[in-house]
Formats: sequence, structure tokens, C-alpha cells
Amino acid sequence: MSKLFINIKELVQVREHTNTPLRGKEMDELPSIKNAFLWLEDGFIKDYGRMDNYHSHPAQEVYDCSDQIITPGYIDSHTHLVFAATREKEFEDRIHGLSYEEIASRGGGILNSAAALEKMTEEELFEQARSRLDQVVAQGTVAIEIKSGYGLSVASELKILRVVSRLRESGTTSHHKIPIKSTFLGAHAFPLKYKKDRKAYINLIIDEMLPKIAEEHLADYIDVFCEQNYFTVKEMLRILEAGSAYGLKAKVHVNQFNALGAIEAAVQAGAVSVDHLEVMQASDFTALAGSRTIATALPSCSFFLGLEYAPVNEMIEQDIAVSLASDYNPGSTPSGNLNFVYSLACIKMNMSPQRAFNALTINAAHALELQEELGSITIGKKANLMIFKNIESMASIPYNFGQVVIDQVVVNGQFI
Repeated sequence: MSKLFINIKELVQVREHTNTPLRGKEMDELPSIKNAFLWLEDGFIKDYGRMDNYHSHPAQEVYDCSDQIITPGYIDSHTHLVFAATREKEFEDRIHGLSYEEIASRGGGILNSAAALEKMTEEELFEQARSRLDQVVAQGTVAIEIKSGYGLSVASELKILRVVSRLRESGTTSHHKIPIKSTFLGAHAFPLKYKKDRKAYINLIIDEMLPKIAEEHLADYIDVFCEQNYFTVKEMLRILEAGSAYGLKAKVHVNQFNALGAIEAAVQAGAVSVDHLEVMQASDFTALAGSRTIATALPSCSFFLGLEYAPVNEMIEQDIAVSLASDYNPGSTPSGNLNFVYSLACIKMNMSPQRAFNALTINAAHALELQEELGSITIGKKANLMIFKNIESMASIPYNFGQVVIDQVVVNGQFI
């Protein structure tokens, strides 16, 4: 099936090469073509250019887009989309003054989600997750990472990862398949029964969970929540090393509440990304500057919990590759809407619309190692796109905060 879009008002994020993530002043550039055409064939971008240079292409469907802006879709490189229950009670607790850490110390937070998930069947979990996937795709997300971590037992962690595998194979309820990367996050918290025997739980992760996950090919990455009252830097490195032995690359939670030296350790361990980064110290910037590790900020989490926002502009100015993601989860970010993330990045983090869009597309693709497939309008990449109607410029998207101004989403060359 082929599609031809002609007279496009503006074709945005047009790049011939995206082999490396954007840094520094590159983040301010958002190349586009006005009065453009775009040819899709068999789910891929086949050709594009100015209408002045247009030569007839065979296409089964032709669309006049004189009032439309077309861009690549968003990529969400950090989510916990598979979970069993929402946590409104904790939401109220925070309103009444309890902190995230205080709620966790009382058995809430991650442990609360793990308890709910243990009781839910894989089929129920799958149906709930598939509904959430439908929603975020309709909001423009065309590739996603999904973590485990709300199981904290061998059976429950495997159950989550099997659901992720099923989502990858089946796609949305309308059978649109987007790229899905799976991350094993057994080291999300210590279950109550292991609170006084941390080593035993880490051994459970390494000796029992990892071999089963590897046997079933259930994960692409391994993650650790390295934070005070959770996993230490030393523990993180031990778990990452164990995951690496099974071919799992690192994507880790660091610096959400404290700077513990985890960023430098993760970069040295070859982490694909380090995520959160609300609390940064000078050595963290130094470790990330010029490295291959993507610094992923999660502004929706800061918004929902009332935390400081990651200093993304300072990172960009220090030659750090920055991306943005949703952190969609039931406790600290019950939303996977990347349009809202886009708005928060501009409004609360003072990113320009150009910087924020680059962070949600090209650099986010690098955070999932999907840069050869997605993140830009490039010949040969997947035709996973967003079409905006009656907006003046890219700034209109974050300007209309809390709204989805996307007219249509295209996945594998087909309208969803």
C-alpha cells in the first residue's frame, strides 16, 4: 500500500543522517521543508522533497495537505505501562503532606503496586496494558519502552515481561504494531520479606530471574533504581554486570532524589541511558559530557510529585545528549501523554520547542537504539508519523498544553 501526501504546509524533522544523537547547538535546529511532498510505500518513507521538485510517484492514495504539518511520531523511552492498579489513595496522601519516600516507607508506592499485580492474571494484565497502549499511540507515541518492576518476585516479574512480549507481537487492539523495547527492572525495590536480607533478593534477581528471562528472550535491557533506601551504586553495578552476561544493556533510574555517584558508574558500565536526573552535581555533568549515554528527563514525574525539574538546558550546553520520556506509571506519573511532556519541557524546563521536539524524537530514538528506524523524516525509515491540521507552527503543540492537537497518527504507513 502506498500513500502520497502533496502540498504539505511543512514537513518537519527532515534529516538525511541520524547516526549520532544531537548535542549542543544541534538541538536548536529543526530542519523542515515547506510546501513539500512525502511518499510512503509498504510502511516506509520512500521519498520526500519540495513540491517545486516533485515528479509523479505511483501511489494508491493521494492526499492534499496544504493546511497540514507532518512530523515523525514521538518515541517514549521510559514507561512502566504494564501495571495492575492505580494509586489514588497515595495521591491524596501527598496532598495531605506525605512525601513519596514517606509513603514508600509505610508499604505504599512500588510495594503497593507489586501486591496488586500478584493477584491479577496475565490475561487481565494484558488487556489493561493493551488499552493503555491504544491510548498513547492515539496521542502520537509510535515506539515505546516498557519496564517490569512491579512484580518483585520470580513469577510476577516474568508475568509482566510476558505481557510486554505479547504486546510486541499483537500490537494495539486495531493490530497496529509499534516497536516495543522491554526492560527488566526486578531491582525496583526490596520486597518486605527481603528488607533485612538485601543480598538474598539480589541473588534472587541474578540466580533465578535473569536465567529465566534470558531463556524466554523477554528483555532487551536491565534497569536498577539506584537511590537512597533502594539500591546502592555497588549493588547496581553487580546487577548490571549480571544482566550484561545475558546480553542485556543498562538503562537505569538515577538521581531522582539524591546524587550518589550512580551516573558516573552507569556511564562507565556502558549504560544506554540514565533516567530522571532531577538532582545533579558537577561530576554528573562531567561524566555525561560527550559520552554515548543518553540523559533522559521525565518532567511529568516532577510535575506530579512536585519535584525539581532536570536541568536539561545546562546539560545541552555541556555537550550532553538529552531526551524526554513520560515515565508512565501508577504512582508518580499516571499519564503517557507525550504532548503534555512536550508542554512541560517548554513551560517548566524552558526548553525551546525545537529542543524539546528533538528530545522526543531523534534523541529518544537513540535512547532505545531505534535511530535507524525512527525519529526523523528520512528515506528508508518507518512511516510512523503525526499529522497536525490548522496549527501555525511547532510551537502550537506545546502551547496548547493538556490538549492533543494531532489530527491523525500514521503507523507503518497506515492511519490508526
